[in-house]
Amino acid sequence: MMDYDTNGIFGKNHSLMITNVMVDGRLVEIVIDEKGMISSLGENAGKEWKGDEDFLIDGNGALALPGLINTHTHAAMSLLRGYADDMILQDWLAQKIWPLEAHLTQKDVYWGTKLACLEMIRSGTTAFNDMYFMMDQAAAAVNEAGIRAVLSYGFIDLSSVEKREAECKATEKLAADIKAMNNPRIKFAVGPHSPYTVSPEGLKWCAEFAQAQKCGIHIHLSETEKEVTDCVAAHGKRPAAHVDACGLLTPQTVAAHCCWLDDAECQLLGKRSVSVSHNPASNMKLATNRAMPYQALTVAGANPCLGTDGCSSNNNLDMFEEMKIAALLQKFFWNNPTILPAPEALAMATENGAKALGLATGRLAAGTPADIILVSKRDACNVPLHNAASNLVYACNGCSVETTICNGRVLMLDRGIPDEANIVNGAAEAAFGLVERAKTA
Repeated sequence: MMDYDTNGIFGKNHSLMITNVMVDGRLVEIVIDEKGMISSLGENAGKEWKGDEDFLIDGNGALALPGLINTHTHAAMSLLRGYADDMILQDWLAQKIWPLEAHLTQKDVYWGTKLACLEMIRSGTTAFNDMYFMMDQAAAAVNEAGIRAVLSYGFIDLSSVEKREAECKATEKLAADIKAMNNPRIKFAVGPHSPYTVSPEGLKWCAEFAQAQKCGIHIHLSETEKEVTDCVAAHGKRPAAHVDACGLLTPQTVAAHCCWLDDAECQLLGKRSVSVSHNPASNMKLATNRAMPYQALTVAGANPCLGTDGCSSNNNLDMFEEMKIAALLQKFFWNNPTILPAPEALAMATENGAKALGLATGRLAAGTPADIILVSKRDACNVPLHNAASNLVYACNGCSVETTICNGRVLMLDRGIPDEANIVNGAAEAAFGLVERAKTA
């Protein structure tokens, strides 16, 4: 690692210049101002820069990219990584995941989210869309980590009036808590878990609350065939039509999975300008048996983006890996090698993700927030570099990320992250304690 003053470059925002990096095939300089914005980008962008030499980063020819954006995950489930694998979905949930989650504490959610943020920073993700429980603890972890997040409370009422009232209160509290933080990196979204865990009354309340708050919506949709058949039996409609009737399909909606959409549903999501989060690794591991219809959704006008899902079903948060798996799954399932080429997969993880979460990031240009990652060209996986997009999607993984910057703040430099050991130790202790509590219950 280069010898930087960790009390300086890893501290609060300050003017920063990055030299000797590649953007769109050109060797450029990037200047970041004290407000965390890219003030200039180009071959001689830094000629007027008068900052402290301690805040100059030599990129050594690295590829500079927008920070990646994970549009669907459950960050605190990093503590459940590897706890239960290779099981049928419903057995996995009912026998392993839900019983363990019943013993989660606020401390667990805090440390699990801290661990997830660490992993995302290390692998080049600077923003994520999260749904879970005890989300005030997730917000505290994100605040400390320095990355961006859209946080939603997982609203599940199971058609119980009493539980619905409690879920409404929990959702309202999270909205107030995040507003009180006054942190522009942390946003609130309404999180109705899915049409099979939330009553029509609960879904409608979520839609109305999101409209009142002018915030996003985060929901699981049509992940499995059983979800579709059950929804038709219960409501006379397929899931997309059902949640649309409840007011939940909007341009601010992120619908996760969407494996079992038919053509009419793809048209509906496109008409509503919904963002659809593809989670290929999780869906393949849990054998949902169908790939999200990327091409039909794109043609219809929906916004396809990318997510990892939680670490209990993926089992990592590496968005580089997710880009590759997404591209390969689409080609394989739809029997067409031209579907989802590398540049489109990269767009799903950057500009499309930014659009999904209502962020001004996702691209590198003067006047945009400085969410920037530097990917080594010296790693073996990036040699030779005939086509940068091809290498980024098909060849390298998150281990090739050298530096991660979010909102102008350096979070990782030359693969070094302050306080990494303490975060790893704290998360490991929390995971051990969680499993021990479950064993003795």
